[in-house]
Amino acid sequence: MPKFKLDRIDCSILALLQKDGRMTNYELADRVGLSPSPCLRRVKALEDAGVIRTYVALVDPDAVNLPVNVFVNVTLERQVEDRLDVFEATVRQWPEVLECYLMTGEADYLLRVVVPDLSSYERFLKQYLTRVPGVASIKSSFALKQVRYQTALPLGQLGV
Repeated sequence: MPKFKLDRIDCSILALLQKDGRMTNYELADRVGLSPSPCLRRVKALEDAGVIRTYVALVDPDAVNLPVNVFVNVTLERQVEDRLDVFEATVRQWPEVLECYLMTGEADYLLRVVVPDLSSYERFLKQYLTRVPGVASIKSSFALKQVRYQTALPLGQLGV
């Protein structure tokens, strides 16, 4: 996918929407110094280009009883394409896995799993993760405290 050419106004629009995706077009236009119609056209262009993928609500995990974050390093027996594909397709089906990355280094994958408690993670581990064909090892680390959680990308580093 070709890169979308962002200018200063596009970056401002993105920065504001990352902080408040429910901001009205009128407020957004005022904050970036445009009238509403050109602002809406820019937002639509950013959406059409896939720069803005979607709009979401960030839910407090404690409020919905999902306070436990587990970071899981998974190593496969063999790093061959069909094993990677099977693992990735399987992981995509589990709602407890919020993030999954193919990694360099010691482990093949890093997962972030969210569960209500330790026994729920034990169930997840036994009923799902250990049953994936080709998994050689699983190492789990439990987050004690969330020091920083950021969803907004650092657009100020783009230099426009």
